[in-house]
Amino acid sequence: MTGTERREQLIEVARELFAEKGFAAASIEEVAQRGQVSKPVVYEHFGGKEGLYAVVVDREMRRLLDRIVSALSGGDPRELLRQAAEAFLGYIEENAGGFRVLVRDSPASGGSGMFSSLLGDIAGQVEHVLSREFDRRGVDGTLAALYSQALVGMVALTGQWWLDARHPDRDAVAAHLVNLAWHGLSGLDQLDGDWFGYGSGGGPSLG
Repeated sequence: MTGTERREQLIEVARELFAEKGFAAASIEEVAQRGQVSKPVVYEHFGGKEGLYAVVVDREMRRLLDRIVSALSGGDPRELLRQAAEAFLGYIEENAGGFRVLVRDSPASGGSGMFSSLLGDIAGQVEHVLSREFDRRGVDGTLAALYSQALVGMVALTGQWWLDARHPDRDAVAAHLVNLAWHGLSGLDQLDGDWFGYGSGGGPSLG
């Protein structure tokens, strides 16, 4: 193998190992053994377990974020919601090992690469879509950040459950998520400052 090919091979081996055992239980020795190389080769490419883990996590984060961003590129709000949910679930379906790595705890020494950070990035993309729609409908645009966090959190938590359940199928899960989210959004009233009035403002809705 060339150096580049060997690096790619070790990344894939490490992804499988981190998904299977988690960061703490995985070892450079086992990465080297599964990759059929010596430990110095692994250290040469990544500097250590933390470096290897960071590469794996960064790759998976970019892979998932790119899918979500691409899904938010066009269509009406409900269609965008459906596309984003299907993109998230599609990533889980096709990259189960990578998703398991993302949802596990990161090493204590690593402040970046956390799953929550990734969800924050995705919520930021969703917020742009919701903000435009809220403004168009006359709903307080500052609420877009709150609703984007709620929507992304709902899909992410359901995705973690579906990672093992795998029933119903991906399209059905996405349809149910969109149904729940959209009917909630379509009944959204513009609050008039009475945060505990629960819709007493009687303002315009997204429906």
